[in-house]
Amino acid sequence: MSVEALIKAARANGHMIACAESCTGGLLGAGITAVPGSSDIFDRGFITYSNAAKAEMLGVDPATIAAHGAVSEEVAAQMAAGALGRSAATLAVSITGVAGPGGSEHKPEGRVCFALATPAGTRTETVEFGAIGRAQVRAAAVEHALALLIGAVQP
Repeated sequence: MSVEALIKAARANGHMIACAESCTGGLLGAGITAVPGSSDIFDRGFITYSNAAKAEMLGVDPATIAAHGAVSEEVAAQMAAGALGRSAATLAVSITGVAGPGGSEHKPEGRVCFALATPAGTRTETVEFGAIGRAQVRAAAVEHALALLIGAVQP
């Protein structure tokens, strides 16, 4: 699916979107806002690369980061909920992961955690893209987040 499809479906169903990005560094927001008409459905994006930014801008609890790590569904959930609560959005998506190179046994390269927050609640998931390279992990994460958003804005 495309950004154009997201804009059309979000507009038709009255959604406004916010995003909270870590490993993608704003690529999702840039991709959405590159398309004419995106101002109808995109409220704002938060680029929270550091743990301090996650806490300050989105209200992520530092204790959650300490307990689970920045790359976790728990942190992704708080990022999405924070973006939703700090915007005029009806839907917020978050992305946090290990783009690489590197990683660890417990947090391998290519692991990305996502969350989707609505007023009704938040759901999370983790995708293992694998050690496919930094640019490819980031691009795959953006595509996955777009698919989550498109799925959420369709009735």
